[in-house]
Amino acid sequence: MQSTPLDKIKGAFSEFYTIDRELGRGGMATVYLAQDAKHERLVALKVLHPELAASLGPDRFLREIKLAARLNHPHILPLHDSGEAHGFLFYVMPYVEGESLRERLDRERQLPIEEAVHHGRAIASALDYAHRQNIVHRDIKPENVMLYEGEAMVMDFGIAKAVSSAGSETLTQTGMMVGTPAYVSPEQAAGETNLDGRSDQFSLGCVVYEMLSGERPFTGPTAQAVMAKRFVDSVKPLRSIRTTVPESVERAVTKAMSIDIATRFKTTAQFGQALASNSLATPSDTATLPAQTVSSAKSVAVLPFSNMSNDAENEYFADGMAEEIINALSKIQSLRVASRTVSFAQKGRNDDLAEVGKKLRVSTVLDGSVRRMGNRLRISAQLVNVADGYQLWSERYDREMEDVFAIQDDISQSIVKALRVILTEGEKKQIEKARAVSVQAYDYYLRGQQHFHQLRRKSLEYAKQMFNKAIEIDPEYARAHAGVADCYSYLYTYFDAREFNLRQADIASSRALELEPDLAEAHVARGQAISLSKRFDEATKEFETAMRLDPKSFSAAYSFARSRMSQGMHEEAARLLERAAALRPEEYQTPGFLGQVFAALGRDDESQAAYRHQVDLINQHLEFNPDDSRAYTLGAVANAVIHENERAVQFAERAMQVDPDDPMLLYNVACTYAQLGLVDKSLSALERAVEKGWGDPEWIKHDSDLDTLRETPRYKALMQAM
Repeated sequence: MQSTPLDKIKGAFSEFYTIDRELGRGGMATVYLAQDAKHERLVALKVLHPELAASLGPDRFLREIKLAARLNHPHILPLHDSGEAHGFLFYVMPYVEGESLRERLDRERQLPIEEAVHHGRAIASALDYAHRQNIVHRDIKPENVMLYEGEAMVMDFGIAKAVSSAGSETLTQTGMMVGTPAYVSPEQAAGETNLDGRSDQFSLGCVVYEMLSGERPFTGPTAQAVMAKRFVDSVKPLRSIRTTVPESVERAVTKAMSIDIATRFKTTAQFGQALASNSLATPSDTATLPAQTVSSAKSVAVLPFSNMSNDAENEYFADGMAEEIINALSKIQSLRVASRTVSFAQKGRNDDLAEVGKKLRVSTVLDGSVRRMGNRLRISAQLVNVADGYQLWSERYDREMEDVFAIQDDISQSIVKALRVILTEGEKKQIEKARAVSVQAYDYYLRGQQHFHQLRRKSLEYAKQMFNKAIEIDPEYARAHAGVADCYSYLYTYFDAREFNLRQADIASSRALELEPDLAEAHVARGQAISLSKRFDEATKEFETAMRLDPKSFSAAYSFARSRMSQGMHEEAARLLERAAALRPEEYQTPGFLGQVFAALGRDDESQAAYRHQVDLINQHLEFNPDDSRAYTLGAVANAVIHENERAVQFAERAMQVDPDDPMLLYNVACTYAQLGLVDKSLSALERAVEKGWGDPEWIKHDSDLDTLRETPRYKALMQAM
């Protein structure tokens, strides 16, 4: 490829971009560091080599790049701009102050096992998201993965497809091929062009293999020899190179790199899930894993704020402050935020903040306190660096109650600045969004939130009252309407299957959307409400809109998956649950539902792995929440599935001691007994769950945990009565 003089490039782009210098050169493009004059930001401007641009033509290139521009995912480097300038075809991405995975591997050869698995899962998540948009990358390799603050970011989606659409003759003329010999799939090496996501999966398997072993799986003196290797030679087993690689990881990589496309994982998300199963290094490898306990990514855990008020009832307000900050920060793609469930498990403990951060595997911890005196607030907050225990930022606010929103925004912005997080325009708007909400209404909303999270019948009734009080004060408070809708949906599903609850969920969710059409929470609430009325097509649109508005919304993916499970659409439910698990890896309920759908699909090994993972998460959760009846009931089911029968019975009995009349608890106990083959006990618990208000017969019909009951007369009579 001939080099284009820098002055000529500068002149061609001078209207919109001020080019500083060349950053690098690859087979398809030259990369320049540039200043985006309009938005006052540094960008990476990638200019296709002139010979390639001439053969492609602008229409073909821009058509493919336009599809890639729609991708919005935490581990995909976004596309800012693309086009043609004075004969040059170009595309623009954020300038990332980091290094490529290739540079990291060239320097260190092998990565720590947990870090390699972490990056592999992140890339798998990005690829699976793209595959669901019908976009195949076609050139996954370490050079196309940036490590930004410890997180993997995949770049250059759409470029390989654009080049491949130029045809083999053009590629021959320009001396190029699509894909990189060491990483292309067998079908790509064979010249096939109609590729699906399993081709990217093979390439990712090669990348994970190299991260773990320090060696490329296929080598040779020429590109042709390298590509031929995958057809004639077996790859050296990972554990023969590095004995501390877990067997489960070796199996996952081997399956992803199968020469037979049909024997690979059906989706790249499944590959990522398989990597996570029992993937921590063995004790002998811990010397090479100093970062095992602390994530190197930009990450934060927001602990529940301490209530320093004289009135203990103000606990809800302190909790609400922390939760609002968690919600705001969770919308930032490049920041990993520990979920409320994990952070709030630390409530009431006085552990060293650095130790808490290591336990939660985050790089920073936000700790704070609230003192409320009438209409006056004193809020203190500090951001602590886990690595050394030093403060990165601290502040004290002495304000009026009306300033509470400004304080929350200021804390969120300060964290962003302290961690040097780069925000997209949309994320800036989300954080800076003005809240035209009555402070008194907000106060009631926080009370409702505190009780809603308990997911008990009485707590949901009380939460509903608090949300309605907020609406009385501020009738246009969309989040309060969404909260009311969620209360009615959960009450109908688990406790009180009256048509009234269904109708009220419908009304409240509709009102929330009417008031704030761009509120992701409102679309989730609406999706849940109308799913219960079996209006599944409408619900699908709502859930998809919620995921588009907030790609990091756990509740959107999780609730959509539950809706699909109610329909018996297990393949799609699995994909959604894998997305939810990637968003909140510490959440203990998701793996159990994954185990259910895998069992329904006949994927028994994956089902068992998911349930084992759930048991591990529940055991960790119960260390800090020893009275969580839901954790005990789900743990009972999971232990039964993996044949830990004695443990399963212990968990079920402990749960029944907490609340023997809770229909959700009774339902899960029924699932436990069914798994243990105790059919009569299971049916008795199931009948009692329905008697006490369980209201979702579709869920019962499609729950694989209850398969042993299907042919019994009592089960059939129960379903007929429902």
